[in-house]
Amino acid sequence: MITSIVEGNGYTIIENAPLDARNTFHVAARARMLIDVRKPAALEELFGFAALGSEPLLVLGEGSNILFTRDWPGIVLSIAARGIRIVESDAQGARVRIEAGENWNDVVHWSLAHGFAGLENLVAIPGTMGAAPIQNIGAYGVEVREFVRAVQTWDREAGKPVRLDNAECAFAYRDSLFKRTPHRYVVTAVELDLPLRREARIDYAGVGEELAALGLEARPPAIAEAITRIRARKLPNPAVIGNAGSFFKNPLIDAAEAERLRAVDASIPLWPAGDRWLKTSAAWLVETCGFKGLREGDAGVSSDHALVLVNHGRASGAQIRALAERIRDGVFARFGIVLEPEPLIV
Repeated sequence: MITSIVEGNGYTIIENAPLDARNTFHVAARARMLIDVRKPAALEELFGFAALGSEPLLVLGEGSNILFTRDWPGIVLSIAARGIRIVESDAQGARVRIEAGENWNDVVHWSLAHGFAGLENLVAIPGTMGAAPIQNIGAYGVEVREFVRAVQTWDREAGKPVRLDNAECAFAYRDSLFKRTPHRYVVTAVELDLPLRREARIDYAGVGEELAALGLEARPPAIAEAITRIRARKLPNPAVIGNAGSFFKNPLIDAAEAERLRAVDASIPLWPAGDRWLKTSAAWLVETCGFKGLREGDAGVSSDHALVLVNHGRASGAQIRALAERIRDGVFARFGIVLEPEPLIV
């Protein structure tokens, strides 16, 4: 039961707030206080409150990359500011500022509608613009860091807005400065460099085959259509069954580790991921260990995609976490690889 709601200048404070509808696993959880921020300028006032300096703080977007295993004892901060504008443009492309509360998939479709290329491989990824650089979202051979010019933040240590350029964001595979220092920065907007022309990347996970089946050329809108169809077939819709997409990261390994794994199972998939690294498929590891389609109560693994953990109805976050740990332990026992979760586990 919500106990009270307070309206401020550019923000709303809700006490004893339910979070069930704010996470795509749809697990039950509550926050002692939830603050929806519609105007980033309000952060200066909000962080002047003693509670925001002393209580646990969790910044939450659309909840598509989080698993609550308990109630949050402090404050949940949600940046709900919206807006997209072209800051500058030339014959090659444009620098675009996008507020953190914009839906990521809407951003992709906005870019396509305005004739830009590059984001089409990242279509249909759930979440907000503000969450994209934190996780350094990626799919089908493309990562968002390839387009980030800068990230606008509220720096809690400095007590003021701070703009970080691409290098300062320290992006890595599904990682960033923001993910490694979760209590310092609140992302309020992102600047993307969007080109008008870019070489198509369609040699990943059946994209070329899907384009051929649709009879379409490899242009950005067609690539987005093909990938949307692939994702719809492979990944369950969170609106229908609770999930957070791929639950485990694809492991990065070196050549020596690759040889050891080939000795365990010669069919293990491997592909280059930099000068000295190889990547293997977490989905293949989970499926090979027999976990695809497993169900324990209402916590389960999708029968369509081995990387997707699902809530069949009334699973708690703790039950889903326990299933994830069972999968992690099973993969380690067989292959000696420790799978790392993609979602933040609270």
